[in-house]
Amino acid sequence: MQQDEISLLVGGEAGQGINAAGFLLAKSFFRGGLHVFGSIDYPSLIRGGHNFYTLRAAGYPVYSHWDTINLVIALDALTMKRHHKHVSKDGGYIYDSDRIPADHHDIPTDKKFLCPIPLKTLQKEIGGTPVIRNVIALGATLAVLDYDVTILEVILRENFQRKGDKVVEMNHRAVRAGYDYAKKNFSNEFTYQIKAISKTKQNRILIPGSEAIAVGAMAAGCKFYSAYPMTPSSGVLHFFFAQGEQFGIVTHQPESEIAAINMVIGAAHAGTRAMTGTSGGGFCLMTEAFSMAGMTETPLVVMLGQRTGPSTGLPTYTGQSDLLFAIHASHGEFPRILLAPGDVQESFDLTIDAFNLAEQFQLPVIILTDKHLLESHYTNDTFKLDNVPIDRGKLLPMTPYKGEKPYLRHRYTDDGISPRLIPGTPNALVHTDSAVHKESGFQGDHCEIAERQANKRYQKMPTLMKTLSKRDTVKIHGPHDAKTSIVSWGSPKGAILEALRILHKEHQSINFTQILYIEPFPVSEVEKAFQGKRLILVENNQTGQLGSLIQQYTDYKINYRILRYDGRPFDPGDLTDRIREALK
Repeated sequence: MQQDEISLLVGGEAGQGINAAGFLLAKSFFRGGLHVFGSIDYPSLIRGGHNFYTLRAAGYPVYSHWDTINLVIALDALTMKRHHKHVSKDGGYIYDSDRIPADHHDIPTDKKFLCPIPLKTLQKEIGGTPVIRNVIALGATLAVLDYDVTILEVILRENFQRKGDKVVEMNHRAVRAGYDYAKKNFSNEFTYQIKAISKTKQNRILIPGSEAIAVGAMAAGCKFYSAYPMTPSSGVLHFFFAQGEQFGIVTHQPESEIAAINMVIGAAHAGTRAMTGTSGGGFCLMTEAFSMAGMTETPLVVMLGQRTGPSTGLPTYTGQSDLLFAIHASHGEFPRILLAPGDVQESFDLTIDAFNLAEQFQLPVIILTDKHLLESHYTNDTFKLDNVPIDRGKLLPMTPYKGEKPYLRHRYTDDGISPRLIPGTPNALVHTDSAVHKESGFQGDHCEIAERQANKRYQKMPTLMKTLSKRDTVKIHGPHDAKTSIVSWGSPKGAILEALRILHKEHQSINFTQILYIEPFPVSEVEKAFQGKRLILVENNQTGQLGSLIQQYTDYKINYRILRYDGRPFDPGDLTDRIREALK
């Protein structure tokens, strides 16, 4: 029996509770002390279409899903057909025998382990509604894996207690029905089994990237979040709606992305830490207002969750094709900062830093994420919420202004950063204009003013670069003296770390250079990391956009590129094979 790791897939139609079932299973393994990674795949449909949740659990840290599936929990025949080629030779299926006959002619099984469970029959026996069948299937899954079913029972009670004891009892009967049926008929037949390590409370959390960003924003003191729903950024909005009120956060869903960003700019101008989130299409609509934030030097934080484009593309799938767009978005020239987290810890940390940098340098900051990061569940150490660094830059207290001269919102300074007052401060007029303006913030249409204000905005760059040099703008994973380095950014981090784990066991001299702070580009840090190394670029886009930036700012042109742009994240096994090919 193999007991240190398991890879599973729960599949079915939209409306069958696939995501909920997958997350319940992930949470059960997590509560047993295991490390977990889970990811949902779904089309842009309310009903119908094929949904599946992939889950990996192990007694050691895992950073990604895995190409090969050990056990498929199939709530429809399509799940068995579509994923058959990914099932391991000694893997198998738990499936609904009421919907999928054992002699179903077009489902290849290759003598794999089969565990038919009559979900409809068992559901009727316990008196539940059809949606309860996924809980019955989860019970059967834990029986086949010989995993402690009481962990799931505790989770079900926590999840459904608010709906009353009858609902809790129904779910308990469902999970026991599936568990007992599988134990009676298929006990100890499956190759893969996994054990709980500990049922004591772990100093870890199971969280998706969207919630990590929301928690980071809360920790940073965000008090206003305005966004229009758009996959995959909607998870941040939902979390703020659910949790924000108890932390004094105003959450608003306006009529459009244009309204959302303008509200956030207004809140930030008034001294509130504020944020919006969107995806590529929504950010297109935001770019005019984004430019206004640059002109008015308003501290703005935008979370841009990438998905497959162009246009509507694949709206529920992932990609990394908005990098250059984010760096150059809007008309005119003004500095901005772009941060690219690769996991939930970085999502939390960089969101806090985004708010600090936005106020320190009075400019827009983009947190660039994607569907894979935002909607996947990661096991992570509990976030440290004590002593979160808060730096509001040159924001002055809202006490009566006592300056020797009248307050000027855009006063010229040595570092290009003006002292900032909140509108309504006694004895001061706080004014700014979206057109070319004078130090006072009132419009001024002279060429000399336009040039001087442009220079003022870019005068921030030396101080900004000095500040960023004290951060880990570039991370090196693996030996610094490796002969080869994989170069990437964002969510491919997980698959790359899994590939490194394999390649290091094969004694390959290789590491991973991850660029987190992409704009302004950390030229010296990148050149130091690349020195003397053979480079392999890995990105979820077609043109190697990070590679283009590297070539623009350094002397390095990365010729070997591993690119994926079909809407899916990298598979660690396939990625490892492609890296091996590059190393030949």
